[in-house]
Formats: sequence, structure tokens, C-alpha cells
Amino acid sequence: MAEKSAFIAELVRTLTPLGDVRPRSMFGGHGLFLEGTMFALITRTDELYFRTDDGNRPDYEARALKKFGKMPYHMPPVEALADWPSIENWARGAVDASIRAKSAKR
Repeated sequence: MAEKSAFIAELVRTLTPLGDVRPRSMFGGHGLFLEGTMFALITRTDELYFRTDDGNRPDYEARALKKFGKMPYHMPPVEALADWPSIENWARGAVDASIRAKSAKR
């Protein structure tokens, strides 16, 4: 089971304005969940990737940001990790993408 790192703890604190963000250990890394929906993943090496879809993927692609394999997750820009104002749009976009994906499955 992956142990929660200082990076994850700080990231969860930074994302507090979103609501009750909870990390869950998964496949050696962690998923970040809001109201039961996963909107981000963190690798075992503390790389953050946000959920993407047609609504927010162009923002990542325009900046040539790294994709997580074939999964619908992209790494936000490094400067986004500085604080809440820097990460807010990236995080909210990821939450919206995860909600759209969940709705599409229904």
C-alpha cells in the first residue's frame, strides 16, 4: 500500500477550496477524489495528473503538457502547484471533466 507523502498532504491542503478532497491509495500511487469522483492521480514518484476531456484537454495540449500514458489525465504546469490561485482553474477543470465522464457512463 502506498504511503501518503508530504507532497500529497500539501496538495490536499492546497485544494481545500474545492471541498472535501480525499486521497486514496491505488496501484502504488494515489487517486484524489471529490464527492466520490476521482479527478486526479498522483504517481508513486509524486507526479500530479488531472482528469481531462474535450472540455479542458486543449488547455493542456496547447502547452504540450505531459499525458499519463493512454489514460485521460494530463500533468498541469509546474507553476500551477504554487498555490490555490495558480491551480484553481486546472483543478476545477479536472473536477468538471470527471463529473462529465461519470455522467456519460450513466
